[in-house]
Amino acid sequence: MQFVLVGVPLVMRGLRRARGRGYAWEPFIAPIMTAEARPEAPPPHERVPLTRAELLAIFVFWTLIALLTAANVHLDPYGHHARPAPEGPRVMLAFVESYLWALLTPAVFWLASRFTLDRREWLRSLLVLFGAGLLLAMAVDHLLAYLRFHVFHPAHGRPFPPPPGPRMGSVELWFLNDLIVYVAVLAAGFAREYFTRYRARVEETVHLQAQAARLQAQLAEARLDTLRTQLDPHFLFNTLNAVSALVEADPRGARRMLSRLSELLRHTLEGAREQEVPLRREMQVVEKYLEIMQIRFQGRLDVAVRVDPAAGDALVPSLVLQPLVENAIKHGIGAAGSGRIEITAAREGGRLVLRVRDDGPAPPDAAPAEGVGLRNTRARLAQLYGDAQALSLRPAEGGGMVAEVVLPYHTAADLRVSGVGDG
Repeated sequence: MQFVLVGVPLVMRGLRRARGRGYAWEPFIAPIMTAEARPEAPPPHERVPLTRAELLAIFVFWTLIALLTAANVHLDPYGHHARPAPEGPRVMLAFVESYLWALLTPAVFWLASRFTLDRREWLRSLLVLFGAGLLLAMAVDHLLAYLRFHVFHPAHGRPFPPPPGPRMGSVELWFLNDLIVYVAVLAAGFAREYFTRYRARVEETVHLQAQAARLQAQLAEARLDTLRTQLDPHFLFNTLNAVSALVEADPRGARRMLSRLSELLRHTLEGAREQEVPLRREMQVVEKYLEIMQIRFQGRLDVAVRVDPAAGDALVPSLVLQPLVENAIKHGIGAAGSGRIEITAAREGGRLVLRVRDDGPAPPDAAPAEGVGLRNTRARLAQLYGDAQALSLRPAEGGGMVAEVVLPYHTAADLRVSGVGDG
């Protein structure tokens, strides 16, 4: 136990000095004996330095091996008769041998990371590793033999026989035990190297997936902006076309339409960057547009709006209703010169249902043609909600056509709660 208390600081000091001084074997250990943390996502073939925790684990492991060896020396019932040496020197030699391998383990780990067997030069790497193992095992065996016969010799009792010499030890293959230890440490180094590469690949995969998700979100946002920029000029062109029709016939009405149009454009520009707005705000835009159309049709356009109070805070795509209303006026009322528009919005469970109905004649075709506004609206809904949305245009009961939009019901408060939960 006294040797452990003395040896622990010495070994840790040796680990530190191995980096700070110019020892002959420093180039093998210094590149990996660093306390810096690993990079977040290292490339798959980049060597990862040993951390403080790994160095501590190496020291604890070899200390445990030394303790087990010392316990075996003490508890071996045949040791007193088979070996002439007393227990004290053999226990000290066990700790010296274990701490020697503790100092050599980082170097062996460096060899495992430098000469891997999965590369094209596997045969060269195998020869280098085997040669390094032979040299290291023989050096450790000769060093321990020197310590056993010249340093830890018994002070009393029968002395050890003289050492046979390095040549005899090499011929008799007495270094095989140390070679086996080297192979075990090398296998642990390979395991660490492969695990490090696997973890690096996993981190790189996660990083690439997150980057792909960000790019996908940016692409979706760009598509939505493109659809929005296509919809705004289309809406503005149709409205100005309606104004131009009244310039000569009703100049006063044309001025009123331009005034309402300026208010409508100001209202829409305030939320130009928002993909979703509360239904209450969307209804304000629709009402201003309907005021313009009522001026155009000179009282021949009747409008009925019914919005469920529970649906006022629901988020809907901006300008989602205006193309539906425009389509109803164009195809349902334009031909007859007068008519009625009904706009309803209601919450049905977890869905928000928007309907725009006209009382004009139904088209003869089973599938009515869709203009630019309806096509862009359908594309925006698919981009925003995927399969959770639906847009249909069908004949209504009692005559006319009805355009129906089904969206998942959610509010700004739901998004804030979801954002807090995700964080």
